[in-house]
Amino acid sequence: MSNIKIRPVQPKDNKALANLIRSVLVEMGVPKVGTAYEDESLDKMYDAYSHSRMQYYAVEKKGEIVGGAGIAPLQGETSDDICELQKMYFLPVTRGKGIGYQLIEKCLSFAKEQGYTKCYLETMPYMKAARKLYHKVGFVSLEKPIGNTGHYSCQAWMIKEL
Repeated sequence: MSNIKIRPVQPKDNKALANLIRSVLVEMGVPKVGTAYEDESLDKMYDAYSHSRMQYYAVEKKGEIVGGAGIAPLQGETSDDICELQKMYFLPVTRGKGIGYQLIEKCLSFAKEQGYTKCYLETMPYMKAARKLYHKVGFVSLEKPIGNTGHYSCQAWMIKEL
């Protein structure tokens, strides 16, 4: 899709991203408790990711936010070489067009530039399309979570060597 732009999050994106992420979580039947739905950062994504070794990318189509994903240090992890792929969501109209692959590649490239050697993520077992994409880019499933993200309702964990 040539009219898609992947760019760093801007302050003006905060409301659109919060609405998009919450609507996708509801659409997917994700619990509102113990998931990204209740993260305080959702309403202020620009501020949340404006720290060292963190970046959130907004996906824009014709001026509208249609998706996003970010990289941040894995909370609760003693090693500083593990990051987390966070809050990767797309509106239905954007899915299945290869944009998720492009966005993950951009996120992982940023992670490598920041010196991370592994990337972790949490998702739901029934999010089959997302998990298929994660496997395609080299993530492997874990038996249990690592770190302490606070997302205790997520039941699928993956990691990738960078």
